[in-house]
Amino acid sequence: MWRWGAATVLALTAPAWADIPLSSLRPVPRPQIEAAPPIPEDAGPVAGSAESRSAPQSAPQSAPRSASQSGAMPPPTTLRPRPRPASLAAVPGAAPSAATAQPDASIRRLSSVRPTPRPAGLAVAPVPPEVEVAAAPEPKPKPETRAERRKRTSRQGSVCGEASIKGDDIPRISSKVSGCGIAEPVRVTSVSGVRLSQPATLDCDTARALNRWVETGLQPAFGRTKVVELQVAAHYICRSRNNIKGGKISEHGRGKAIDIAAVTLENGKTMAVLGGFGKELRRAYKAGCGIFGTTLGPGSDGFHEDHMHFDTASHRSGPYCR
Repeated sequence: MWRWGAATVLALTAPAWADIPLSSLRPVPRPQIEAAPPIPEDAGPVAGSAESRSAPQSAPQSAPRSASQSGAMPPPTTLRPRPRPASLAAVPGAAPSAATAQPDASIRRLSSVRPTPRPAGLAVAPVPPEVEVAAAPEPKPKPETRAERRKRTSRQGSVCGEASIKGDDIPRISSKVSGCGIAEPVRVTSVSGVRLSQPATLDCDTARALNRWVETGLQPAFGRTKVVELQVAAHYICRSRNNIKGGKISEHGRGKAIDIAAVTLENGKTMAVLGGFGKELRRAYKAGCGIFGTTLGPGSDGFHEDHMHFDTASHRSGPYCR
């Protein structure tokens, strides 16, 4: 019974064994795909682009199997980008970059965007010249007042730093005689508005003392009558005291002394010391004590009967007045 059953099964399945292939099953090879030609601008969406992804896809169609195919899988074809439109051609004259020095024939590269050229008829505005900023004008000086003009005028021709002492600065006076000479002499022509009968060569200490005496001693002694001139008997001279041979050098030899013989008033009257030493001259003479270091006149020592002697010598016991 077993043998019959096996023979029966073999007899039933014999036609099916005849259709079994001798080799193993292989997948159907992919058909050879040729490079696609350039796609025109009005063509449909490119494969792989956003448009192609959004468009409905149809079911793939199977290609018939070729008898000449070897069964190997062909390499896939590289997808190319869409060509650049003709309106975006490279700008003439643009220098090629390093990336486009040797461009691929199948790849076109966008050039940089250039600004719109200036119209031919548009004129170029001229560059304005540099404007120089003018310096601020210097402020005008204030007009000089009458008092300032009087003060300035009064200082013209002044010496020793006093506007009321008129004269000139003169060079240094030297002498071969020891003790004589003036380091900084001045030639005085007037003091406090009172002129001198002759220019007196003095040092500035004596000139200032004379100026002070005329202002505070001489003019007040004559009251409302103005003194206009001093009669100068002596000023700088290199000699001994009282012209005594072998005596000490006089203060005249140092430019520190002046002798006044008379005064002239504005009414033309002259008041001399010799023979008319009146109360006004005596009052003025006494006013010199302290302003000068030494004051000598009529009755002092017999050598000054005809004049008043004033000098700026310093004494240990103070001013010497006789």
